[in-house]
Amino acid sequence: MKKQKARTTNKLRRQNLSVETREELSMRIANKALQLHIWEHSFYHIFLAIETQAEINTEYLLHILNGKDKQVVIPKTDFKTRAMKSILLLDNTRLKLNAYNIPEPLDGIEITSEQIDVVFIPLLAFDKTGQRAGYGKGFYDAFLALCKPETIKIGLSFFEVEEEPFEDVLNTDIPLDYCVTPEKVYSF
Repeated sequence: MKKQKARTTNKLRRQNLSVETREELSMRIANKALQLHIWEHSFYHIFLAIETQAEINTEYLLHILNGKDKQVVIPKTDFKTRAMKSILLLDNTRLKLNAYNIPEPLDGIEITSEQIDVVFIPLLAFDKTGQRAGYGKGFYDAFLALCKPETIKIGLSFFEVEEEPFEDVLNTDIPLDYCVTPEKVYSF
């Protein structure tokens, strides 16, 4: 299967979920994530949902991370350079929607990629080998390439694994270690 086909199909499937269903599934994903053996680490990178894209609401995972006294960082994107910075999320962090409706910090303390232990990654689809299809801009692949090799990469998906592997995987695509869905934790 081509990534673009999976992207298009799952974008539509996601948009067709009601707000109530997305919230329920997001909560189930957060609860499933508790099964992972990742909670001894310090720095966790997590995306904030783009509501207009009907993404997974990561507030449930944020509550878990805060309850476990973890250091949480959130991305700030630069669309000119296709780079992401990681900004420490604090109680006084001010957020603003960027031109793509992505909630981002206005400013804050930057954490280097090498400090990050766990990354929660948005995606539209994933296959049995841990390859993922995002929006196709390459932000996360570029960001993950800067992280230390042992950084744990976790996808979050409303939908289960694609049965057919992606045919168009690039050598710059960085696979997941895990993917969490409302029903299951996949390990790769």
